[in-house]
Amino acid sequence: MWYGIGADVVLLLHLGFVLFVIGGGLLLVKWRRLVWGHLPAVVWGALVEFAGWICPLTPLENRLRGLAGESAAEADFIGRYLPPLLYPPALTREIQILLGMVVLLVNLALYWWVFFRLSGEKS
Repeated sequence: MWYGIGADVVLLLHLGFVLFVIGGGLLLVKWRRLVWGHLPAVVWGALVEFAGWICPLTPLENRLRGLAGESAAEADFIGRYLPPLLYPPALTREIQILLGMVVLLVNLALYWWVFFRLSGEKS
């Protein structure tokens, strides 16, 4: 039971990290100092996609699921429905590179908006 809960916690942390990488730039509107945590997260997220690496959280979650004796079919709601959001079945190298570019472009736009456009409006 505890391994299954641990796997779910790791999966939720992983999903939270992915959402932070993609949209965390919006938090900079209120907390600009968050840039020191967000920027390395964006670099890591894009690098993982461009290099075709696997995030270290994925093997950890898989190991915990194995220790819990769970298969994908037996997993609870979180274990069954969230992994396909992180790793779609049709994920290819081309899609990974596209995702890396999307991460960079979305965040470049958010950073430009937060640091240049909003800064100019306050003056």
